[in-house]
Amino acid sequence: MKTTAELKAEAKAALRGKWGQAVILNLIPTLLGLAVTFFIVVSGIIWFFINGSGDNIVSSVTEYQQNNTGGGGTSLVSSIISALFMSGISWTYLDLLRGERAGIEPFKDAFRGFQGVFIGGVVLLAILTNIFTSLWMILFVIPGIVKSYAYSQSFFIYYDHIQQTGEKPKVLDTITASRRLMDGHKGRLFWLDVTFIGWYFVTALTLGIAYLWLAPYMSATKAAFYEDLQKNS
Repeated sequence: MKTTAELKAEAKAALRGKWGQAVILNLIPTLLGLAVTFFIVVSGIIWFFINGSGDNIVSSVTEYQQNNTGGGGTSLVSSIISALFMSGISWTYLDLLRGERAGIEPFKDAFRGFQGVFIGGVVLLAILTNIFTSLWMILFVIPGIVKSYAYSQSFFIYYDHIQQTGEKPKVLDTITASRRLMDGHKGRLFWLDVTFIGWYFVTALTLGIAYLWLAPYMSATKAAFYEDLQKNS
């Protein structure tokens, strides 16, 4: 098994000469999220001017958002959308690491998870892993975190199965395969996450600018981690 340093070096090698494309690739979901937020805020302001009756604008916009979004439902929808974007982005880095492609097409690769052959399974994986993790969180926080690491390879496994066989695997079988693949390796992945903590301080000091490079670096390293697991499983 490769060390954390080796996985990071492999990720940086795969991104060499492609950092600009990688930054754009990871930036697309953020920009779309900001656009949606902007739309909600503007809609709230318009709602205030149409329906406001002496209340201040902040409380009126808040009321509008509460009336048009549900807490738990919104969280689940956000998780699904995030999974659709991040799965496609992660698969792109996996292909780069395997030498199956030479470059990144940001405006195409960011939406790979939305493609017909993948979208249904990705949505179900996002829903079920979210539910399973939440149920474990109800018991205790730590078991929930442990299970989130156990399910972490599901999207990679789902992608590989379709690429290799041309058939969609059963979603529950995919989650089970991830849990088995991660047996004895959850601590390794946790430590891998810990080693990026310093980068978060750099991100804070640069007012978030450094995250433009940190996001693809982390995603590519996680892809390298999965590839290493598969080769040694």
